[in-house]
Amino acid sequence: MARIARSDVEAAYFTLLRAREKVSALRRYGDFLEHERLRLQRFVAEGDALDAHVDPKLRRALLHTDRLLGDVLKVRHETIADELGRLDERIAAAEAFVGECEEEHEALRSAS
Repeated sequence: MARIARSDVEAAYFTLLRAREKVSALRRYGDFLEHERLRLQRFVAEGDALDAHVDPKLRRALLHTDRLLGDVLKVRHETIADELGRLDERIAAAEAFVGECEEEHEALRSAS
């Protein structure tokens, strides 16, 4: 049986570390997306509450921006929902890759 070079074992180990960090990063991204979704909901609710106490005639100078702001918020909300919808699959794939890296690292370690 051929002996595995130490550099191959180390390379597999560092690949494993990067794969684990990718899983952690994806989970942090999911947390960020959830917090951002909630923040946008609060922003809209607070804006609606403020609007209810002011005569629309007095808000006339701002009214032309309401539609634009609403459009931007809608696009951002849709983008967040899309990202959240695909995140579980991305995490599962990253976790599967971690498993492969762990197996490869262990095999190389055992063979060296």
